[in-house]
Order: sequence, then C-alpha cells, then structure tokens
Amino acid sequence: MRFLVDAQLPLILAEELVKSGHHAIHTRNLPNANHTSDEEIRQIADREDMVVVSKDNDFVISHLLHNSPRKILIVSTGNIPNIELLQLFKAHLSLIIKFFRDGSYVEISRSYLVVHD
Repeated sequence: MRFLVDAQLPLILAEELVKSGHHAIHTRNLPNANHTSDEEIRQIADREDMVVVSKDNDFVISHLLHNSPRKILIVSTGNIPNIELLQLFKAHLSLIIKFFRDGSYVEISRSYLVVHD
C-alpha cells in the first residue's frame, strides 16, 4: 500500500511503514516540505493512489464532499507519544490494509479502528 503522511504526524511513522514493506512518504519529503498545502497533498495522493494519513479533519471534509483525497486514514488519538503511535500502527496495520481493500475512509484511535464507508 502507498501512504502519504501529513505534517502533524512524525516522520518516523512514514519510516516504519516503509520498514513494514509499504511505500510511504512524509510531507517533509515533498518539495515544499511541511509547507505543502492540503490541496497539493490531495492532488499528489490521488495522482499516486496514496492513502493520506493525517489528524487534519479538513481532509475528511474534502473526502466526503469531493472524494479527494480518495483514501484517508484519520488518526484520532489526540496527543500521543510517538512510541505509542507506532505501537498502534504495528498492532493494526494488517487490518488497516484489509479495510482499504473495500473502503476509502478509515479512522484509528487508541481504542478503536473503524471503516466509515
């Protein structure tokens, strides 16, 4: 699976997704780095068939209204130490991948993982 990790999330999350065998980039790796606009992120993700991984609810609104980004993984954990965030992803990554086979909007929190489609 291909992921584009937004600026509110740590670079190490993208690195861990790569270590897990997926293609992942962080906004830091884009030409405008963490100053990349939401519109640019949506365009890149849609063009490259990537899942946007973000805490930003603006992506949810855009997904629901305009189907862009086409795939979104919303992280609803609030403030969380990076180690706990990585543990959540490691524990649930196979299920996240499975959910995106049929869905386009998945949400992960400290206590649940849900497909909203």
